[in-house]
Amino acid sequence: MIEFFSRALRKLDKLNIEQRRELLVSAVGEISLYKNVIDSIEMGILVCDEENNLIMVNKCAQRLVPMNYIEGVKLRSAVTDKRIYDTFKDIIKNRERVTDKEIDVMHMGRNRLLSVNVVPLVKEHCVTGTLIYIEDITEKRKGEARLRRAENLASLTTLAAGVAHEIKNPLGSISIHLQLLRKVLAKKQKSPDKATDKYFNVIKEEIDRLNRIVVDFLFAVRPVNLELREGDLNELIKQIMEFVHFEMEQSNILCNLELDETLPKILMDERHIKQAILNLIKNSQAAMPNGGVFSIATSLEDNEIKITVCDTGVGISKENYSKIFEPYFTTKETGTGLGLTQVYKIIREHHGEITVDYALEKGVEFKISLPVPRKEIKLLNFNEGDKK
Repeated sequence: MIEFFSRALRKLDKLNIEQRRELLVSAVGEISLYKNVIDSIEMGILVCDEENNLIMVNKCAQRLVPMNYIEGVKLRSAVTDKRIYDTFKDIIKNRERVTDKEIDVMHMGRNRLLSVNVVPLVKEHCVTGTLIYIEDITEKRKGEARLRRAENLASLTTLAAGVAHEIKNPLGSISIHLQLLRKVLAKKQKSPDKATDKYFNVIKEEIDRLNRIVVDFLFAVRPVNLELREGDLNELIKQIMEFVHFEMEQSNILCNLELDETLPKILMDERHIKQAILNLIKNSQAAMPNGGVFSIATSLEDNEIKITVCDTGVGISKENYSKIFEPYFTTKETGTGLGLTQVYKIIREHHGEITVDYALEKGVEFKISLPVPRKEIKLLNFNEGDKK
């Protein structure tokens, strides 16, 4: 088509008014088609000339990058996020070809991870500008993290039986013989030896700690046998918070509850959901050694029950974001690294999702989504229809 227009332009003086009009209409139609194609691409595209003036930006780029785009405006004036502009500027200045450079950006209320590619525009062996194309890889990275967690859990499953036999059983035997040894010494001694008693207590505590680690490990790798029953999630959360209230108060942690009282009942294994929420509470408590604020909120959105758990603790670094649900990953000196793995597994077994927002100024926020049973969805839709 370009060749056609080139030939037509060379003969422009020979064309009458009607032919020129038809040529112009064809050109506009062709440009409109190209624009629609570019705007339909699910990848952000920015094109700059040699002086870094923006000559084209598609709709996807405007959704992904904070900008005020006017055709012909300088790149520095269009891109409102200084960090992103500085990245573009350095790359363009050095005439680099950049592939898959990752940038995290907050835009339109969402935190996104972008992959940026930059290539020079070349015409007849001369650089005439720059092409920047951007891909939103947020969901891709989340998917990779979920797959990595699933693979890790699968590989650990093969070790479960061996661990149970090789560690748990000997620990039980050691614990029994420790008790027998204690009784034998007690019979031989006329009066209790405080030092000996202290050593026995330390050994018992360590045996119990090892047992807990083994139990946690087995829970992390074995399939969860759920006993699903209809239950009130709000009531369960109230019971949990009443149970931990005194301990949180002693740690100078203020607890906030924002429970949506219109929540329908859901199918859940109360024992396991309780364990998941308690693990998140313990995690938050450990992250606020000097006190802070802990909050749990529930809501109903798009036929899903949402649970938001957040704190004002030390938070999670960007580097650790993708690892936090992985077995044995911990930033605590005494942690086993299985607490959040248990949470992830319990929620997934309930056909739910759990995500974490690391882009907070302070603290961390976990978001859990649990499905509403079909009969409850029908009831909710019926009630909505009555209101209308």
